[in-house]
Amino acid sequence: MARIPIAPPGMKDQRPRYTLGWRVGNHIYVAGQLPFDKDGNLLGKGDIKAQTRRIFEQIKMIVEAGGGKMDDVVKVTVFVTDVRYREPYGEVRSEFFGSNPPASTLVQIGNLAIPDALIEIEAVAALDG
Repeated sequence: MARIPIAPPGMKDQRPRYTLGWRVGNHIYVAGQLPFDKDGNLLGKGDIKAQTRRIFEQIKMIVEAGGGKMDDVVKVTVFVTDVRYREPYGEVRSEFFGSNPPASTLVQIGNLAIPDALIEIEAVAALDG
């Protein structure tokens, strides 16, 4: 089955280091997203809600560029540097998914690859037909 890379306009294409997302058949696999602006600068330093919101905006851009929509997201994996971010993360997640959120795993880790990043999220979307 063909793998089609997804690199939406407005997001810095990271290839060949890594690909933002892949469309494989009727699935979209979104790589772990950090809260970057279009030039690759970290946004929302010290603000978990701002970082979470930016990441979900990026996930939305990638999923839509792959032919899907946020309602197609069926699974997210969330990495936070402090489990106390769970509630504010959940508040922002509700802005994007309402009362029908995807399956979710949230784990606390010691740190992320980028200093001052508080959260990283990866996602899987399953498209109709």
